Amino acid sequence: MPHQKLSAFIDAICNFVICNDSPLRSQPIIFNPDFFVEKLRHEKPEVFTELVVSNITRLIDLPGTELAQLMGEVDLKLPGGAGPAAGFFRSLMSLKRKEKGVVFGSPLTEEGIAQIYQLIEYLHKNLRVEGLFRVPGNSVRQQLLRDALNSGTDIDLDSGEFHSNDVATLLKMFLGELPEPLLTHKHFHVHLKIADLMQFDDKGNKTNIPDKERQIEALQLLFLILPPANRNLLKLLLDLLYQTAKKQDKNKMSAHNLALMFAPHVLWPKNVTANDLQENITKLNTGMAFMIKHSQKLFKAPAYIRECARLYYLGSRTQVSKDDLDLTTSCHAMSFHLARSQKRNRVDSCSQQEETQQHTEEALKELFQHVHNMPDSTKKKQLIRQRKVLGNQMMSEKKNKSPTPESVAMGELKRVSKENVSLFFSGSPTVTMTPTRLKWSEGKKEARKGFL
Repeated sequence: MPHQKLSAFIDAICNFVICNDSPLRSQPIIFNPDFFVEKLRHEKPEVFTELVVSNITRLIDLPGTELAQLMGEVDLKLPGGAGPAAGFFRSLMSLKRKEKGVVFGSPLTEEGIAQIYQLIEYLHKNLRVEGLFRVPGNSVRQQLLRDALNSGTDIDLDSGEFHSNDVATLLKMFLGELPEPLLTHKHFHVHLKIADLMQFDDKGNKTNIPDKERQIEALQLLFLILPPANRNLLKLLLDLLYQTAKKQDKNKMSAHNLALMFAPHVLWPKNVTANDLQENITKLNTGMAFMIKHSQKLFKAPAYIRECARLYYLGSRTQVSKDDLDLTTSCHAMSFHLARSQKRNRVDSCSQQEETQQHTEEALKELFQHVHNMPDSTKKKQLIRQRKVLGNQMMSEKKNKSPTPESVAMGELKRVSKENVSLFFSGSPTVTMTPTRLKWSEGKKEARKGFL
């Protein structure tokens, strides 16, 4: 395996750092806005998936079966009424693929991507070739190149031994031999629903005009829950196709033409024909073209996902410039911690009641400390009065009975002014946090579940 190539590839993918070392703070730092999103994905995958999927269901109406498929709880029912014989056929084909080598026909791995990256890197330098990805290459040269990739050889594609069409055809062949499409079987029905997202007119009636902003947002969310290897290769592939389409005046390959070449490998379920997909083939091809055209936007997490992930780790300790936003962050973080405590209480309410109360008091202390540090102003006086009312209520509740997380959070949220508990994310719907679930205004559908 060419370790140097693998290392270079990993560096290309993970080229963002956050540095907290004080001696290095004077140096230029590239901050990845999705840092906490990736941290949450790796450290708390269940929380991360629940957060993302709840937002997908806000945008798309997924019946129970399709939602279960998205979550991987049930297998995809393939078009064409695939029965046991078809299932046996797919298993047999999968075994045959695995016999072909460590790259072609094998499940997707980062090591395999590092080998295929050699093809992508070469094609980026040869985008002006007419008919790229459409004109087939030479089968003999393709077999030589295929064997070299399967053996882990570091290949000098610039030597002139291979033609661009050889390399382009082999890349399609690699995708076609994956055990499942790059966008996975369980996401198939969601992509069909994304293609159906249309704008509404002034009277609230659905039009035939695609809602591009909602489609982009839905794809951003869906890509977040792809397996990491699939997501990494998809990003490399879509960027290559985007750059290819930009040179269509030379190579005669538009986004639509490229979509026709790649949709069967990226979106179509394996071992189905165009006849099986007759009703949906236009949606799939159009969806693939849409992903190519908007590829530069699709691998950024929506702002509200970044904010939720950041608050999960930093909570009210993070300081920003505006007092109102600071206070909002504190309330948001407190509600989030209370929601987690509330879920734990369902398992053993007696043993966790003291811990919940402690979390509540600690969160409120942080909130009160922030108010105390604010510059003297009318707003500060108003918040101090609200603090006293809330403190008196908590003392009263403590004497009578131990408050539940929901009662404390709701009491706090009711007494803090409305403008301090509404979060406005640029380019996103208004989000209001409550202890148990996330709600979107403007008539949006309530999320399937809350944070947890």
